[in-house]
Amino acid sequence: MKTGEMMMVSDLLTGTDPAASWILAIAILVVVSAVVWLLLHLVAATAAGIKGGAAEVWAGGQRVANNTIHIAKAYEIADGVEAILGHAGKIAASAEAIKAHAASCPGCPDCFLGKK
Repeated sequence: MKTGEMMMVSDLLTGTDPAASWILAIAILVVVSAVVWLLLHLVAATAAGIKGGAAEVWAGGQRVANNTIHIAKAYEIADGVEAILGHAGKIAASAEAIKAHAASCPGCPDCFLGKK
């Protein structure tokens, strides 16, 4: 390096030349601003990806919750069907008893209705 060039680098480092110091400060500001912009851009892109993934997880969770509700309702329906079948069995037994009585009783249906 020449002495003039060495002097300019020395002026930049020591701050004795205000114009050179301003140029160095502006150059550093531009570089730092570019790095910050790049990092913020990467953060924004990552956040958008996370938001999309979270939306998918939310939608899947909603479907699971919806299916879970249907499973609980299916158990309630099964319990209701079992109760109905229990009552239907009793009704069928009563109907068979009435049929057997009517087949063997010469006074039916009057005796069954209490008219006799």
